[in-house]
This record gives sequence, structure tokens and C-alpha cells, in this order.
Amino acid sequence: MGNILGDVWGSLGFRWLFGARAVSFLGDSLGLVALLLWVQGATGAAVAVALLLLAGDFVPGLFGALAGAVGDRFELRRVMVVCDLVQGVLTVGMAVWLPALPLLLVMVAVRSVVATVFQASSRSAMPGLVKDEYLEAANSALGAGTNGLEAVGPLIAAVLFLVTDVRGILFIDAVTFFASAVMLSRLPRLPRAEPSGHSFVKDARDGLGYIWRSRAIRVIGLGFFAVVAFNGVDDVAMVFLAKNNLHGSDSASAALYAGVGIGLVAGFAVLARYARRFRMVALMLAGFAVSSAGNLVTGLAWAIWAALAFQVIRGLGISGVDVGINTHLQRLVPPELRGRVFGNLYGAIGIAAGISYVGGGLLLQHTDARTTFVVAGVGGLTAAGLTALGVRRSAGEERAHPVPR
Repeated sequence: MGNILGDVWGSLGFRWLFGARAVSFLGDSLGLVALLLWVQGATGAAVAVALLLLAGDFVPGLFGALAGAVGDRFELRRVMVVCDLVQGVLTVGMAVWLPALPLLLVMVAVRSVVATVFQASSRSAMPGLVKDEYLEAANSALGAGTNGLEAVGPLIAAVLFLVTDVRGILFIDAVTFFASAVMLSRLPRLPRAEPSGHSFVKDARDGLGYIWRSRAIRVIGLGFFAVVAFNGVDDVAMVFLAKNNLHGSDSASAALYAGVGIGLVAGFAVLARYARRFRMVALMLAGFAVSSAGNLVTGLAWAIWAALAFQVIRGLGISGVDVGINTHLQRLVPPELRGRVFGNLYGAIGIAAGISYVGGGLLLQHTDARTTFVVAGVGGLTAAGLTALGVRRSAGEERAHPVPR
């Protein structure tokens, strides 16, 4: 298995993509902490913080179909470089002006839409950088590196605040985008799909049509959406569980948020070596179930350390979802449609996260954190079970009736 990782790392293109994504993920985590603190300090309103999160997660989901079409129309390396440059310029603008909330929300939303274009393009690019038999290891290694740095980002931000302010951290965030663009410019030229000859809107609509006609992809997408719509609430409910139910301190409450990150990094590290032993669809379904079960048992936790352990388990499940879905779709979807499939899929996941924030907040307001976690876990497990049934039924249908491209 070590040879597999060596072969993956031996791809110069993969190394440049890995470095670029790791640097920009670290910058993103630093910038998010800075913006959250700025908005909270400037407004003092919880609703303003919620709007910032929705601008970053929910709004880009509305443009997933269009975002994915960009990578299917243009050369992927150029798309990714331009996206990083645009995000860097927008971040410089935020640092210079620190605009009032309405304009800041618009700038965050625009930057997040550009990030969605980048995400779809980078996932589409992976099969052009590593051999097919190494996709599992490559996706796992990329996930470990990016999520690992993202997890330590808030800690680095805490240290940086000792020597600089919000503006300084945002400038550092901008530099990471420009550094990422330089790295990505070193990628080999990636093959461009044959132009469709259709309008941009028609291409986006065709991407949606392909997903709807492919029962296998449709079932996976709907299942992923449902699992996230139930389970995304943990970001909202965690602090209430720690404080109100488990009577934890501020530091203990903060530590609980690290649980998923620890599980993610550990899961990706294991999958980088052993993912080839699993069928990717089975890995994805197991990830749905384990991540949902992690929230369910977190709601039953009797101590802070137990809740932390259960969130680590949840992170392990999420790593399986990430590697399973990305690798499966990179192999299943025709190259000329990959960008649109990934754009639509992860755009929908952003919408699901927004729904979870709102719905989970309402449930939390009328019940308590334990109930919210248990409901989220049960709902996610139910969605995982239904998705498994749908995948099983669709397998024979897809073999008998291939989806027209």
C-alpha cells in the first residue's frame, strides 16, 4: 500500500494540486475566523453571523448548475487559476474596506460562488492527474492534507491575532489564494472536453438533465442531500449540548468542534492506504450511516470526552463519504459532464447545509440539544438506509439501460 501512495505522490501534477488546495484551505479557515469575529464585534447580532454563514454555504448552492458548466466549457487549469485570482482580489477588497454588513455579505457570496466553480473543476481534474487505479488514494491524500490544515486554521488564527488584526489576517488569506494560483499554473495542460456548441445556459440545463436521467447519480445525490440536511445541525447545536447538557467550560465546548476534524484526518489517512479494498458505493453508504450514527450517539453522551469521541467517529464517516462519492463519480461520469455533475452535487449540499442550519435552529429552540442531535442522527440513518435501497435497485437498471450522454 505504501507503493500506491508513492505512485500518487510521484505525479508532479498531483503534488501541485495538493499544495495549492492545502494552502488555500488554510487561508479559508483563517479568513472565516476573522470574518466571524469582525461581524460579531461590529454588529453584536447572532443573526448577522448566521447570515454570513448562509452567504458562504447556501447562496453558492443556487448557482451550482452554472458553476459546474464553466469547467466543462474551458480548460480546467485556466479555470482554477482564474478562480483563485478572483477570490484573492475579493479578499483584498474585504481587507482594505471592511465593508458594512450588506456589502460584505455580497462579497462573501460572490467569492463563494467562484469557489464552487473551483471545487467542481478541481474534482473534475483529478482523473487527468493520476492513474485510475490510484484515484482512491489520491482523493484520500488530498482530503487529509486540506482538512488537516483547515482544522488547525482556527488555532493559527488565534496566534496571529496576537500580532495582527482582522485586516492582517484577511491579507494573509488573500496571499494564500495568489500562492495557490501560482502553484496551479504549474499543472500540466488538462484535456478540454469537446465543446458542445450550445449556449452556457443550455449546457447547465443539459447537466441537470443528465443527473435526472441517471438513476444511479440521482439516488446518490438525493441521499447525500438528505443526510446533510439532517446532520448539518451539529454546527449549531454543539455549543448548546456542551454548555447546557454537559456543563462544559468554554475550552471544553471549543474542543468538541475539533472532534470531526480529528476523525476526518484519521479517516483520510487510513483510506489513503486501504480504500482500494472497498467498493466506492459501499464506502459512501457506510459513511452516510457512520456519520449519522455519530450524531445520534453524541446526543446520548454523558460527558464531554464521550461526546468528543462520538464526533471523532462522525468524522471517520464523513471521510468515507468524501472519498466514496468523489472517486465513484470521477469514474462513472463522462469527462465532458464531470464539472456539471460536481457543481450541481456540491451546490445542492450547500443548500442542504443551509436548510439544516435553519431547521436545526428551530428544533433547538423548541426542544433541546440532545433531542436535536438524536433527531438528526435518526433522520440521517433513515436517509442512508433508503439510499442503499435506491442504489441497489438502480444498479441493474443502469446496466440494462445506459444513460445517453
